Amino acid sequence: MSQTSAGDTSPPKFLLGAIVATPNALNKIPNDEILNALSRHERGDWGTLDPEDVEANEQALLKGGRLFSSYRSIQDVKFWIITEWHRRITTVLLPEDY
Repeated sequence: MSQTSAGDTSPPKFLLGAIVATPNALNKIPNDEILNALSRHERGDWGTLDPEDVEANEQALLKGGRLFSSYRSIQDVKFWIITEWHRRITTVLLPEDY
């Protein structure tokens, strides 16, 4: 994953670990959109979050903690990406899968 949709080639801010996705997310979000969102997520582009959640992510980068992003597919399906605090696993899921 070398580029985001904006052409950003900055290095990742953290490791994603193993990447998993719920069956629901895999059925509703095209793979290329998932890969693009993962690239954005690992570079600190958290998608459509409120300022409090953005700040929580920035603190989690500094102090350790779960990282959360929210995106919408081209078909306007909302999906989340969550990297656990230990950075060993990142999950792609729909809100109803949580």
